Amino acid sequence: MQWFLIHTKPRQEGIALENLERQGYSCYLPMLPAEKLRQGKLVTLQEPLFPRYLFIRLGQGSISQSWSPIRSTRGVSRLVSFGNEPARVPADLVQMLQAHDADRSQDVQTLFKPGDRVLIQEGPFAGLEAIYQMKDGEGRVMVLIELMSKPAQLKLQARQIKAG
Repeated sequence: MQWFLIHTKPRQEGIALENLERQGYSCYLPMLPAEKLRQGKLVTLQEPLFPRYLFIRLGQGSISQSWSPIRSTRGVSRLVSFGNEPARVPADLVQMLQAHDADRSQDVQTLFKPGDRVLIQEGPFAGLEAIYQMKDGEGRVMVLIELMSKPAQLKLQARQIKAG
């Protein structure tokens, strides 16, 4: 059994994974937690580590599963190939990625980091530049603005700021 690479349709990695596994193929889709702005709130979502790609384990010779259903699977664009030869992925690379899954789940890729310059988009301070401080437990963010030559903390909804 060898690992190969599947190129998926845009944002359909999960659909491709589910449909390939339903057909009996062994697949792996490494994920990474990332912070996103959804409906005005900061939420942590799981995103593919390699957007539009997933790994598939296939056999060769008489014991192998047929490769032909892969191309017509929902969510799949194609099997990555160099010429007519499917691109093989070293098994130790896939094993290393699988071993680091637990580590990646702890490292959330945040939308804003303390010290980032942001732009206030809404409210009485719209158009002002601020410095992102942190998010609070109530779904808001704390920023630092300069008012009358003095720093002032301001709590805003996450949807009210964007990267500056």
